[in-house]
Amino acid sequence: MEQKDWKRCLKSGELDATLTQLYGGDGLTRAKERCGRVVEGFERTFGAQPEALFSAPGRTELGGNHTDHQHGRVLAASVDMDILSAVRPNESGLIRVQSEGYPLITVELSKLTPQSGEENTSAALIRGVCAKMAELGCELAGKGLDAYMISDVLGGSGLSSSAAFEVLIGTILNELFFDGKCSAVEIAQIGQYAENVFFGKPCGLMDQAAASVGGVVFIDFKEPAHPVVERVDYDFSRSGYTLCIVDTRSSHGDLTDDYAAITREMGAVAAHFGKTVLREVKWADFRAALPALRRECGDRAVLRALHFFEDDRRAAKEAAALKNGDFEFFLVLVEQSGLSSALHLQNTWSIHDPAQQAVPLALAEAERLLDKGAVRVHGGGFAGTIQAWVPNEELSGFKAGMEALLGEGSCHVLRIRPVGGVRLA
Repeated sequence: MEQKDWKRCLKSGELDATLTQLYGGDGLTRAKERCGRVVEGFERTFGAQPEALFSAPGRTELGGNHTDHQHGRVLAASVDMDILSAVRPNESGLIRVQSEGYPLITVELSKLTPQSGEENTSAALIRGVCAKMAELGCELAGKGLDAYMISDVLGGSGLSSSAAFEVLIGTILNELFFDGKCSAVEIAQIGQYAENVFFGKPCGLMDQAAASVGGVVFIDFKEPAHPVVERVDYDFSRSGYTLCIVDTRSSHGDLTDDYAAITREMGAVAAHFGKTVLREVKWADFRAALPALRRECGDRAVLRALHFFEDDRRAAKEAAALKNGDFEFFLVLVEQSGLSSALHLQNTWSIHDPAQQAVPLALAEAERLLDKGAVRVHGGGFAGTIQAWVPNEELSGFKAGMEALLGEGSCHVLRIRPVGGVRLA
């Protein structure tokens, strides 16, 4: 097995072009430091040199909040926060993953069915990805893998650290053991399967698709087994705005029931029409049935369905606005999406803990600080983060104001990353 001199590789600039593409020129120094750190962590943990470096990004949802699980349309993008991993194949029949600061995870490749008590764990995600890839024909018997990982994807932030993790595992296995046979979309579907079946979370496919495909992507989930993924080319550096994700320091940890209720209530409205998901329901039929739907499903379910129809259409308009270079209209649509999420979808705070309303408070403060731009809840909602498009000239004041409220380091400046899950070297 080839022994790569990683220190020489990083010092000589051999990886500079790749790292600059992922993290930008101003992020190169930090990127090289992280690469060195992940290599050292691997050597310290496993007593050998890694064979390769891989990366999978977090994602930001630009449009279409909670539309994917109803087979709707979304606009999303990969960002320059990622999980970075040094890896080396072994022949132990085990996948061993050491994430910095966490206990070592060991998964036996001879046991690729859901394990009792393993739900909601990283081990479940690894096992689920392996199971689906084996089902697709990836030969894992007698194989194995050691991996050391570091991450700057904020947990519980709406940047989807879980999807980044799934895509990273899938990308590694696909590259090292499957000759790259899986497409980026297939790797995303594998990650979704692992999260649904092994981890136990009823998520859609948006997070995984954005992390796997990379760049800005407009995704139509009308046929989830064959989603239509379209790259949207737009140079955000010429928009005059900076993308910020603000961490409200509130946790997603106990919100699975809140997320599941959205899917359940939207599904109940669809069921009224004999359909499985809202994408199959006609807007005119929904509007005509409002009185009956209120009685049968309740007002919150009706409002959440209303949000789906609005944000599904809005995601398509946002993609078109970027294609046409109309960033100002894009911002109008972002604001509209945020308002619909708060009033109709109702995912800015949890009814199980009404005293905790960090997201609405952060949104109110962000609106106060900005003369122009746009803000909205980010990701699944109920806790976690908000998204803000901040005029470049207002960035320093916005960052200072948000961190005065929420604490130092809570406002993160992000860059749209042009690629998804990838082998760096």
